Amino acid sequence: MEKIVEMRAVRAWRGPTLVFEDLTLEISVGCSTAILGPNGAGKSTLLRLLTREVHPEHRPQPSMRLFGKDRWDVWDLRRRLGMVSHDLQADIPVYATGLDVVLSGFYSSRGVWPHQRFSDEERSRASATLTRLGVEGLRARRYDVMSTGEQRRVLLARALVHDPDVLVLDEPTSGLDPKACFQYIEIVRDLIRSGKTVILVTHHIHEIPPEVRRTVLLKNGRVFADGPTGEVLESDVLSRLFDADLYVVRANGFFQVLPGGG
Repeated sequence: MEKIVEMRAVRAWRGPTLVFEDLTLEISVGCSTAILGPNGAGKSTLLRLLTREVHPEHRPQPSMRLFGKDRWDVWDLRRRLGMVSHDLQADIPVYATGLDVVLSGFYSSRGVWPHQRFSDEERSRASATLTRLGVEGLRARRYDVMSTGEQRRVLLARALVHDPDVLVLDEPTSGLDPKACFQYIEIVRDLIRSGKTVILVTHHIHEIPPEVRRTVLLKNGRVFADGPTGEVLESDVLSRLFDADLYVVRANGFFQVLPGGG
């Protein structure tokens, strides 16, 4: 099975802060995985390692490979990874239309610019992807007047338009009301069932759908636990992860966390 990412004793910094000192982690194509942890656990840095916005500290032997390679042209890599993140959501030009946002996925840009040219086939694919996600009505709407849920769906269409091998989602339902949250999760479930590999980075366990079979817990820049989702998302494990008395409830394949009550 092809490996999306292989990390061996990765040491990585964000400015003057050492985030990862000895991180070892593998994720394979076909194994949808949740990365869960409290604020400051290293989730954002892990995302930036995947997109090559942050590089591991140089060592004599390569400590990190993406799709089997330790060196990548970042534009080629972004064609294999479809990303939806908070940083991306904030960086889209407010005047961009829904179609513009999706078309920008072909160039991995933050919007559509005059020098970019799109074929009829690319425009057709962009429109078809919006339709697939049930937001064809946002094709001509400006990004700044869309709701948060609408923006997330358009960004998801952007991530999917070039049919990447892997979809990386950063807290995808944060800020959504219950209806929009469950609609978005159902879309993610359909994508996994259709064969897409999803890496879901979050600290909200209700975002983890039943189709995500593996969960990795991060704490203080290290892997705290790693295994089948149903075994990792246990009350005692999450209580130790978040340093709080927590009780995990499971229903219909989903998980929710409640106060443990002492």
